[in-house]
Amino acid sequence: MLKLNIQNETSRLRAVVLGTAKSNGAIPEIKDCYDPKSIEHVKAGTYPLEEDMVREIEEVAAVFEKYDVKVYRPEVINNCNQIFSRDIAFVIEDKIIKSNILPNREEEVEAIQYLWNQVAPENRIILPEECHAEGGDVIVWDDYIFIGTYSGEDYPNLITARTNLDAVIAIQELFTDKTVKAFELRKSNTNAKENALHLDCCFQPIGKDKAIIHKNGFLVESEYQWLVDFFGKDNVFEISKDEMYDMNSNIFSISEDVIISEKSFTRLNTWLQDKGFTVEEVSYSEISKQEGLLRCSTLPLIRD
Repeated sequence: MLKLNIQNETSRLRAVVLGTAKSNGAIPEIKDCYDPKSIEHVKAGTYPLEEDMVREIEEVAAVFEKYDVKVYRPEVINNCNQIFSRDIAFVIEDKIIKSNILPNREEEVEAIQYLWNQVAPENRIILPEECHAEGGDVIVWDDYIFIGTYSGEDYPNLITARTNLDAVIAIQELFTDKTVKAFELRKSNTNAKENALHLDCCFQPIGKDKAIIHKNGFLVESEYQWLVDFFGKDNVFEISKDEMYDMNSNIFSISEDVIISEKSFTRLNTWLQDKGFTVEEVSYSEISKQEGLLRCSTLPLIRD
């Protein structure tokens, strides 16, 4: 049996699902893209090549090996994009919750069925059908669960709106001892610089008491301000619109002291090092063309 344990984003990582870029499929048609950034690169002829994405993910696998983290991989499905394992499920405490994902991504969930089967049945959660939730919108922070959502009337028309209020309520009912705090995110099907695809595209806590934030990712300024006040202004690294577009908030913590980051994030990485973090720099710029980065492609299962 797999005993899951996730209490926050930064405790020492012991086991993780890392996505795979193998047999990633052909360059998608625009109508089959899930986000505006992928559409940009399809149109420009700069959509990432499978061999480059495989190389980038294996760089991350090598970092996990260095830190003695147990790495699980999805079973490879032919011609299927399986990079973003955070989308398909997420762990809170000792429970794994299956995302009600975009319908044409259902087979991605099946690729981690072998792990699902290793979890005690009472700790496997499938949310009711009307609840939409993806792991990139769910950030566990000790007594809090932060959830990115969108409640606009145009929700059904926005392929970038992934987590609804029904899911927020369902998660609150599952974890009654935690404070669930929802944040309305800015969505756009057409402009990647005006689109916070998930909460972790505009916010992420790091270390014990710090956070990376992009103000414009939040639709409601007071919700953004609540986070700044919660962590304290001096502990917050504010990223620009271009830095959000490049996915600066989507790094990944191996522990409270060690962070995996994209090597081109020079302003962020310098700040992290100045604050005492060890930064493991990797190349991930090809994968980021699909509006996802390091947190998106990892699904933590066990942290100390």
